[in-house]
Amino acid sequence: MMTGTPKKISMGCDHAGYNLKKYLAEKLAAAGYEIVDVGTDSTDRVDYPVYGREAAEKVAAGVCDRGILVCGSGVGMSISANKVRGVRAVLCNEPFTAKLSREHNDSNVLCVGERLTGTEMAWEIVETWLNTEHLGGRHAQRVAMIETEIDE
Repeated sequence: MMTGTPKKISMGCDHAGYNLKKYLAEKLAAAGYEIVDVGTDSTDRVDYPVYGREAAEKVAAGVCDRGILVCGSGVGMSISANKVRGVRAVLCNEPFTAKLSREHNDSNVLCVGERLTGTEMAWEIVETWLNTEHLGGRHAQRVAMIETEIDE
């Protein structure tokens, strides 16, 4: 198991992200994580908002500790996930952004694009993201401001 605290990961994808989601889910399961896979389960065309929202809702409801979403670019999934109150989804194409998104923004959903990110790089991004803690302090105040703005 990685050293990070999340144990249960919600995962979702569309047809363009299916192969990378499958690869990441297998790696995570081998590392000891419990995977809650909301689909899709093939490369047949589907609509990404359905799967992005469902996976994000599991994180927002506390059913899962974090979420990982995959589509062709990662953009559609990140937009869909961020519509769910309490979700702070981030699109990452490299590990440094994944690290900062955890330290500064307390991101709880990671989005990656299968068409833009190779499997090895995607795994490095996931490992970095799962093993990075939120720094709190001034960053926690800013995250709280985001949540307050949503409520107003």
